[in-house]
Amino acid sequence: LERSRQFVRDWASKEVKKGRMTEADSASFVGRICYGNLDDQVAMKDVAILDFVIEAVSEDLEAKRAVFKSVLDAGLPSRSILATNTSSISITKLSAGLERPERFIGMHFMNPVPVMPLVEVIRGLRTDEDTHVQTLALCIAMGKETSTSEDRPGFIANRILMPYINEAIFALQEGVATADDIDRCLKLGTGVPMGPLTLADFIGLDTCLSIMKVLHQDLGDSKYRPAPLLVNYVEAGWLGKKTKRGFYSY
Repeated sequence: LERSRQFVRDWASKEVKKGRMTEADSASFVGRICYGNLDDQVAMKDVAILDFVIEAVSEDLEAKRAVFKSVLDAGLPSRSILATNTSSISITKLSAGLERPERFIGMHFMNPVPVMPLVEVIRGLRTDEDTHVQTLALCIAMGKETSTSEDRPGFIANRILMPYINEAIFALQEGVATADDIDRCLKLGTGVPMGPLTLADFIGLDTCLSIMKVLHQDLGDSKYRPAPLLVNYVEAGWLGKKTKRGFYSY
């Protein structure tokens, strides 16, 4: 929780320095955010008055379901919407066992969230239209653009993006070029703002691997097989920028 608090304070401070927030706006923004653990009964009492809950834990089915259970056990109202920030796990699968799957939806926020304008909205098989409409309205209220995907492996963004990153890792593994040359070629040759290996480091190599595993398992096509080098890096604990080491050192 302290890391989360510090991240919010640091981000608000940067916005002030960039002239996009006043000191008063920054203090107001930071002060409106409350923090609490799922086992904190005092903090969880507020769940009963919430209209919308967005879960954003790691890409693990059981970890997400544990959060849903905690929130529902704390008394989330039946009218409220429960959303997940998954980037690859089936919304229909995640909603299995929920009493109100029609009030469940996917909201894939692109990283870094304060900068990227898009939220990928994913409807599960049982998500109703009102839930979809309210979710789109919330995104607009946040100042975000949206795209809506059906519940298919990888949705839109990662169905296209992750195989691209995975192929760049295969190219590095096979000695086609250095990491710098691969990224320079794609950045300067195709106009993308960041090369695929740099992007993988920013996303987190563990996250990239998890998504590739989902695509490979759910689609059953060998073209989605995770690059062995990606597996090696994750096993070594080289997860990218967050661990100071990935395809590059930070």
